[in-house]
Amino acid sequence: MGAESLQPEEHRRLGIDLYNRTWTLMDSPGDEMLHCAHASAYHWMQAGGTTANRARSEWLCSRVYALLGRSEPALHHARRCIELVESASDEMEDWDLAAAHEALARAHLAAGEVDEARRHFELGREEAAKIAEEDDRKHVEADLASLPL
Repeated sequence: MGAESLQPEEHRRLGIDLYNRTWTLMDSPGDEMLHCAHASAYHWMQAGGTTANRARSEWLCSRVYALLGRSEPALHHARRCIELVESASDEMEDWDLAAAHEALARAHLAAGEVDEARRHFELGREEAAKIAEEDDRKHVEADLASLPL
């Protein structure tokens, strides 16, 4: 059975499972982590995911590439993430823009572009302060705090 024979709900479940699997692999970054991130993005696309799902998939791919020290694809996916977030702000949660800036900060840091990393770090902090739900805010703030800036 090929991927084209899966139902949207099956693609959605695979997208979620692979997203979560990617997170478990971040403690020991490698090829499996990278492939899981891209596979998750693929399945979300096949499930007919929202623009928010696509933006979060781009965020995850950027994070993975940054962890692997691969700045060019990290920047590509982070830029795509923020483009999607800004193009469909009505679909996004209040934490998506802060997360997109965190991705850009992390990707610029991987590229050795410290000034741009700091700029997006500060923009991310400003957006994080606007997050209504305390748990969501703390999660984004922790991601930002993990940046060595």
